[in-house]
Amino acid sequence: MSYYNISEELEDAILTIRIDRPQKLNALNRETIQELHEALKEAREDEEVKVIILTGAGEKAFVAGADISEFADFSPKEGKRLAAEGQEKLFNYVAEFPKPIIAAINGFALGGGLELAMAAHFRIACDNAKMGLPETSLGVIPGYGGTQRLPQLVGKGRAMEMIMTAGMIDANQALQYNLVNHVTEVEDLLDFTKEIARKILRNSTVAICNAISAINANYEPGKDGFGVEIDMFGKSFGTEDFKEGTTAFLNKRKAEFPGK
Repeated sequence: MSYYNISEELEDAILTIRIDRPQKLNALNRETIQELHEALKEAREDEEVKVIILTGAGEKAFVAGADISEFADFSPKEGKRLAAEGQEKLFNYVAEFPKPIIAAINGFALGGGLELAMAAHFRIACDNAKMGLPETSLGVIPGYGGTQRLPQLVGKGRAMEMIMTAGMIDANQALQYNLVNHVTEVEDLLDFTKEIARKILRNSTVAICNAISAINANYEPGKDGFGVEIDMFGKSFGTEDFKEGTTAFLNKRKAEFPGK
């Protein structure tokens, strides 16, 4: 499909999706959220796509927030619907995606941009990146999962401080907070991220999908994460990937998983 607000590049099973609204510092509007949903939906069904990298076009921003002009005059009912639809269509969709999604943060990741990065399975930032949830400075709170995912990643106290002060942290502080996994030079960000993606590609896509489900279960209210792990562990024994992986190990050779 062709898109207006995003671009895609598929190379060696790695799909790079760029949010591309440079005139708005890649801010998320409803159209961009819909396009991201459609691109991810297509990638989910595409057997050639094994790992996805989300990043921003240009050197200034990953996503500098939501497009405030779209909802500045919303009523409480409209605001609630905006958050609910956005979470279902994009942010939860990313978090629960069965293929690995890595956020490559190439500049400002603010508000909805940081919420999108936090929904990804993990994050890598360039050294000039800035991250924050500035919503309280606008008289509102994060609505795309920020109040839930930020404490999970950095702890309750740090999340409270970041949200209450509406301040930004730099990439090194984000690394210290465990908000990002790695920090790279600006020019190395995508190459470094793709190198990690290639490491993921060596392993079983079926097992990785099951691992995502098991890990996510720990953060879902009312779910027994240990029970989901047990179920997914048992399920693995019935897969061709398990047969290949164990056979390769016992025969001291490299596994060639089905579907690669």
